[in-house]
Amino acid sequence: MTQSRFLVRRFAPLFATALLLGSSGLHAQDAAVVNANTVTVKVDNAQVRVLEAVLPPGAQEKPHSHPASVFYVIEGGRVRNHLPDGKTDEAELVAGQTTYRDATTHWAENVGTTTIRLIIVELKEHP
Repeated sequence: MTQSRFLVRRFAPLFATALLLGSSGLHAQDAAVVNANTVTVKVDNAQVRVLEAVLPPGAQEKPHSHPASVFYVIEGGRVRNHLPDGKTDEAELVAGQTTYRDATTHWAENVGTTTIRLIIVELKEHP
């Protein structure tokens, strides 16, 4: 076997894995990176990542993903969530509301007249 064939066989699984991970990034964008104007990282350690999201009326996020998380509403309002399959849902967020949600990919839109402010605690897997 030639050295080039050996290298292709040896590293093909690695290249395939890298390609899959890279392409999944198109669907799993970091909320704080793609929405830097509305989302800020407050804490990031081995256990959790804490984000603050501030959405003024009419603000629209870019598509992003969250692992399983808990969010706490500081200032409420009317939000429309857009899912990858094209479905949407609307909700009235109320100050003091605390909600757990499974991992999700979405983008949110403030369709109300008040600024929405949330704290999002993204859970990390422990070794």
